Amino acid sequence: MTSKYDSLGDYLRARPTNEIPMSFADIEKVTGAPLPPKAVNHPAWWSNNPSNNTMTRVWLDAGFRTERVNISARKLVFRRSARPTRPDGGGSSGGDPAPAPAVSVLSRVRAALSGTVQVAPGASLTEPPGEVWDAEA
Repeated sequence: MTSKYDSLGDYLRARPTNEIPMSFADIEKVTGAPLPPKAVNHPAWWSNNPSNNTMTRVWLDAGFRTERVNISARKLVFRRSARPTRPDGGGSSGGDPAPAPAVSVLSRVRAALSGTVQVAPGASLTEPPGEVWDAEA
């Protein structure tokens, strides 16, 4: 089955680098279609859960994962994670699959949580919040 987002998978497979920064406008240019409202308003839309949405399956099948999703700046990074899962996965001549780049657990956690917490300007993360909790209550 084909998707209107298949051109994104083709684009990613054709890139020789392991990291591909893209703006939402770049993605729309590659796919020839506007991103859905949820994509431009909710970081969760860009999760790497294969059952998330059609476009997720496209970048996963191309052998990429999303990282550093920044909704306010309307950009993200696609990182090569493995050999493409689709048979037309971009120039593989058979034989052993290409090894996935070494990615630490910590960097995967950072990528998964990127953009999920925002600290207000001027807020200090080292000062107590001003709340006093009664341990006896």
